[in-house]
Amino acid sequence: MASGTEQLQDAVLPIPRRAATRPRVRIVSFGVYLAALTVFTINFGIPSDTVQIFVWLWLATIAWHIEEPWRYHLGFIRDWWAPLLALVVYFYGRGLADELYAMPVAFQFPVDADKWMFGGELPSHWLQERLCGDPCLPHEGARWYDLVFTVVYSTHFVFGLILAVVLWLRNRGEWLKWMRRYIGLNFAGLAIYVFYPMAPPWMAGRDGYLEEQVLRLTSRGWGDTGLGRYHLILTGVGNPVAAMPSLHAGTAFLISFYLIQRYRNAWAWLSLLYPLTMSFGLIYYGEHYVIDTIAGAALAVLVIAACNLWERSRGS
Repeated sequence: MASGTEQLQDAVLPIPRRAATRPRVRIVSFGVYLAALTVFTINFGIPSDTVQIFVWLWLATIAWHIEEPWRYHLGFIRDWWAPLLALVVYFYGRGLADELYAMPVAFQFPVDADKWMFGGELPSHWLQERLCGDPCLPHEGARWYDLVFTVVYSTHFVFGLILAVVLWLRNRGEWLKWMRRYIGLNFAGLAIYVFYPMAPPWMAGRDGYLEEQVLRLTSRGWGDTGLGRYHLILTGVGNPVAAMPSLHAGTAFLISFYLIQRYRNAWAWLSLLYPLTMSFGLIYYGEHYVIDTIAGAALAVLVIAACNLWERSRGS
């Protein structure tokens, strides 16, 4: 009898394709897709909620294999419905995590940890003093790097799933491994949020727990573009004290560590620039302490190690 893992792997075997989509047809169809996504983003904002991203990614696979029969395209829904459901559960669970046990919100520990690591300086305050301007205006005076950090921040909502789509198109077995790590990281973070709600720097500054001024600058980079994030379905379930660990940093490190482990070349190591840039922006914008980003990286390592061990034990 096949094991549960083998059965799950069988469930994501590719549906037989009629023929490869012709290059010229692919260029035209994918160009139309990109044009539609651009028009949508300009008029509404960057797609941000899980269901909406799922729809746009499905449309991308259709455009890429436009000459395949609909049975092939419906295979995307067959393979993705369970991960999508898990991510929706995570999305709502994250919003309710601090209410399940009503644990006290931690304010002081991350402040002490960051100041201990940086000789008494609070990194978010130090960066805002030097990069934001004097006075620091959250919605005015954006510099070029503010746009860079805001764009990188927003990639958190799509890069992990874009990687998943690329793997789904190329190698269903690797897609399954990546989704195991991606969803595992999110739920590991969710478990911590339930038992350890922690205020980010901007909240600690707002509520008088910091001697220094720390502002929330996350949307500062969009000031000159007129763009923002657009939630079509999953809205209103944010959790400001879901800060330890930083899953923005953790997901970025997970992507980089996965690429390094899989490809083991110099180009893969360059992917570390992504989580390092993400972490720098999170600290500068007052979204996270340094200790949060370190915890996010550590959680990514633990999830990868746990998945590796689980897969080796089953010979997969």
